[in-house]
Amino acid sequence: MAAYYGARAPEYDLVYRKPERQPDIREIQEWLPPIFAAATVVEVACGTGYWTPFIASRARGIVGLDVSTETLAIARRRLPTNAKLLVADAYRLPFRDRAFDSAFAGFWLSHVPRARLSEFLVVLHRALRPGATVVLLDNLYVEGSNHPVIERDARGDDYQERRLADGSTHRVLKNFPTEAELRAVALSAGARQVEYKTWRYYWALRYEAGERSARWALDQ
Repeated sequence: MAAYYGARAPEYDLVYRKPERQPDIREIQEWLPPIFAAATVVEVACGTGYWTPFIASRARGIVGLDVSTETLAIARRRLPTNAKLLVADAYRLPFRDRAFDSAFAGFWLSHVPRARLSEFLVVLHRALRPGATVVLLDNLYVEGSNHPVIERDARGDDYQERRLADGSTHRVLKNFPTEAELRAVALSAGARQVEYKTWRYYWALRYEAGERSARWALDQ
């Protein structure tokens, strides 16, 4: 996955220019920033930093992290003054416990194997204060706008085949979880006040990281 996104980095932002998705993109650009007003934010898998400036426009500060140095090189070109970037693994966040009061992960959860969803949320919640706001944003599957799913493995994970501008093809894990699946995994990690929102091409899950979740994560 890291190799794929490293190779894709120069063309990654083209996905945000798909004509049919523009109304959704504009709505999300307005909906997202106020959620993080005056907050300290950790952005997981920030990629090229497309969403970082929108969040930073209202946040007190934001730390974006990604495992790909290639995408982070692009993100640095649009980096706001109240933001910084780190090379880091989403499953091993390099922060002290309860360091942030909010979190954002855009178009990352769909690349997390279903068997590791709870693991990821536990690691994320460990870095958050109780009551922290979490927003997860990702794709809905819409025929004709998304790459078709070509395979499902024995663990229930779906895969797409993607071709880059250099002609290379890549088998990419890309799940499209249902609302019920998302709510279940969030609640299992101690989420409260779970809200599910959709647009034509995207979904968002917004919730609070609970006290029980934070304490349980600290014990792991």
